[in-house]
Amino acid sequence: MSNNTLKGGDPFIWITGSALAFSLLMVVGLILLIVINGMGFFWPKKIERFSLSDGRAVMGQVWERENIPGHEGEFRIKVKQGNRDLYGSDFLWINESDITKRETPENAALVERLEWGDLIGEIKEVLDGDRKLALGGPEGLKLLSGEVDKAATLSSRIYSLERKDVGALNLSQERIRLKLRGLELNGVKEGPEVGDLMAEIDAIQQSYSKLMDEVAALRAKQTTHVIFVAADGQEKDMPISQIVRVTAPNSLGFFGKIGYYVSKFRDFIFDNPRESNTEGGVFPAIFGTVMLVMIMSVMVTPLGVLAAFYLREYARQGTFVSIVRIAVNNLAGVPSIVFGVFGVGFFIYFLGGSIDKMFFSEALPTPTFGTGGILWASMTLALLTMPVVIVATEEGLASIPKGIREASLALGATKFETTWRVVLPAVAPSIMTGLILAMARAAGEVAPLMITGVVKLAPSLPIDGVWPFAHLERKFMHLGFHIYDVGFQSPNVDAARPMVYTTTLLLLVIVLLLNLGAITARNRLRKKFSTSAV
Repeated sequence: MSNNTLKGGDPFIWITGSALAFSLLMVVGLILLIVINGMGFFWPKKIERFSLSDGRAVMGQVWERENIPGHEGEFRIKVKQGNRDLYGSDFLWINESDITKRETPENAALVERLEWGDLIGEIKEVLDGDRKLALGGPEGLKLLSGEVDKAATLSSRIYSLERKDVGALNLSQERIRLKLRGLELNGVKEGPEVGDLMAEIDAIQQSYSKLMDEVAALRAKQTTHVIFVAADGQEKDMPISQIVRVTAPNSLGFFGKIGYYVSKFRDFIFDNPRESNTEGGVFPAIFGTVMLVMIMSVMVTPLGVLAAFYLREYARQGTFVSIVRIAVNNLAGVPSIVFGVFGVGFFIYFLGGSIDKMFFSEALPTPTFGTGGILWASMTLALLTMPVVIVATEEGLASIPKGIREASLALGATKFETTWRVVLPAVAPSIMTGLILAMARAAGEVAPLMITGVVKLAPSLPIDGVWPFAHLERKFMHLGFHIYDVGFQSPNVDAARPMVYTTTLLLLVIVLLLNLGAITARNRLRKKFSTSAV
């Protein structure tokens, strides 16, 4: 290599270019891995029946094929046999050398259940009580396609009565109990006010009894059940109310598989989770993630922008301000769990505990705001991401030409008018850049949330139809924590693995959409305030 080549910097260009290409390849590879495994989760795999050399019969879907460790040239397959309540596990490894016969039964059924995961078998008969409605696979599958929808409508009505109507009555009764407790704390234990509240409780209990009678009557209508036969001949009698979906993957055509895929994807987005989060949907986690990021954005933007304006526009530049800037920059490197600990101590114990003492004393010792919730988690993340907004805004302020401020002041505008009408619009794109970075980090953070309000399963959403509609004190679900919980806390890791990929892909898409929205707003601001040098 000649000296001219070294002096020209060509090797450095190749090294930096190679590093960039390697980094891009790693990112693209990771995204491809997530997309392939995540998008393929819902595609219906064919069901095969395996006759083994030891006389056993196994029916299931092939998920993996690999070389047997220590036996070069020999392979084994991983079969999802389902039927966890019958066999104790969902998956089974089979050596291909042990397979004597391999077939694809057309009427093999894949049954998605509310509990115990999938069931794989063939329909023996469908009954309404003791009365036979259908016999065998083809007839049973045809009948079940309609009966499952009817059962789902009935179950939905029961769910609505139990969760919404009964839940509203319980909430009303709890509020009356707290009013009575408040009167008792004020020394009022008898009188017309107490009598009126007790009468309201009696009326609520009567309404509760009527609703429970209606629920019992609806449950009495759920008499249809199905008998399935597993590959080894075991029979499983299952109420149709426990069935979510029955499919015969081997008989599906291309468009049938597309319909199955769309149906599963829709349920994944809009349904509630089941089976310790390894089945069902992730809607509460999507809702919690988006709401968390929105609340965090509303809090971090004004605080971060005001802090940056003070440091750049109003504070006297000197040693103290330099120390503050260094501290702000160092905050960005503090481990997120430290912010979580601060959130627990300051927001939950101090602020939340004080709010409970002042406004919810009748509910104590049960905390209202003195425990983890989406409000405190959002404020913790706002604190965590504030350095990003401050630094981005300060850089934007530094890039605005001094002449613009001087021209405004020369025209008679005050300092405030110059800041509000000239500087702030010009720095808006930089503020949006900081907000984009803050949103991306906040959406992916998990550690501080684990101690400030996120839970594995939240009974209710932070927003619903019950007054005051927004319940910021409630605990919530989050996609990042959902991934951690399903991937590392699930008792059935093999069954949960596809859900991890799918949820990760969904989280990436949500972060991308949020960022695209912010980037679009930033680009419009740049066009509008073209005088900004940002």
